Amino acid sequence: MKPNHKTFAAVAVIAIVLAVAPFVVGSHFGNAWVRTLDFALLYVMLALGLNIVVGYAGLLDLGYIAFYAVGAYVYALLNSPHLAALLPAWMAHPSLWVVLPLGALLACIFGVLLGAPTLRLRGDYLAIVTLGFGEIIRLFLNNLDNPVNITNGPKGISMIAPVTVFGQPLSQKLNLFGFEIPGLYLYYYLFLALALLIMLISLRLQHSRIGRAWVAIREDEIAAAAMGINTRNIKLLAFAMGASFGGVAGGLFAGFQGFVSPESFILMESVMVLCMVVLGGMGHIPGIILGVVLLTLTPELLRDVVPLQNNLWGKQLVDPETLRMLLFGLALILVMLLRPEGLWPSSRRKQELHAAEDAA
Repeated sequence: MKPNHKTFAAVAVIAIVLAVAPFVVGSHFGNAWVRTLDFALLYVMLALGLNIVVGYAGLLDLGYIAFYAVGAYVYALLNSPHLAALLPAWMAHPSLWVVLPLGALLACIFGVLLGAPTLRLRGDYLAIVTLGFGEIIRLFLNNLDNPVNITNGPKGISMIAPVTVFGQPLSQKLNLFGFEIPGLYLYYYLFLALALLIMLISLRLQHSRIGRAWVAIREDEIAAAAMGINTRNIKLLAFAMGASFGGVAGGLFAGFQGFVSPESFILMESVMVLCMVVLGGMGHIPGIILGVVLLTLTPELLRDVVPLQNNLWGKQLVDPETLRMLLFGLALILVMLLRPEGLWPSSRRKQELHAAEDAA
């Protein structure tokens, strides 16, 4: 077979696997695992957005979940009864193709607001500032219920309308030629389509002049500036593009869950998305998807530790959540010690890291 035929065959196999995945998983493991697949696709969008900031431009961002929150609350406020009395009729329950770009745009603006004052910061200092930004957004959402109740504070916003595509609410079954497709599966296909679109955009950016400028800044910002790259604008663009992807994922999350609250956007969520990017391989899209799959599915698999403890010792010795996080953290430490470039790094990233180690 010629190389192009091999590529076509591989793409066809992957497409078939992705198309039948919810049916296979749902029939063998139940709808709970289909829901896990849905969340995995949301995390793919988030990780690809953070990869632009961390993997391409080399800017450490610990407050990325704030943009996820912005997109989620934009969708929730426009598609719930919470502000229905205050909004004009034409603004209530807008189409998905209106509210998602709106959430992405607002998240993009917040990304620029975060990036503008941090352009001179690097490393640990940038991490601390972005961490503070994420906490500020969460605290604002937690306290904007007085004197005017905008976000409903810690109670969150409920009764959010489900995502509707071409008049079909994705929370309801779709009867297609006599074959019923459950709502969880419909969400899966929507999330998959948008994740593939974001992946395509990321690939185009990576191989564009902008992507090469990001890599130049990551490797040596002073040298990049000396070569004529406008480091200020390029770094702002990285924050803006990454934030917009987070805003899209947030809007989908709100419609999927039907409820949002500030507790969904804690620091641990930012750390988890960053772990997905670092574990899989920064700057390498297939590696990042691998990292997302591992860190989304592994905690769910570790839920079985309670029956295992009962079978071995006849009682529960360790709290399951504590044990899950202990095993999870231990696995991350081992991977970072044995393969610091990630499980599936790009060839460029691997050469950069090992060249730095050899020089040291």
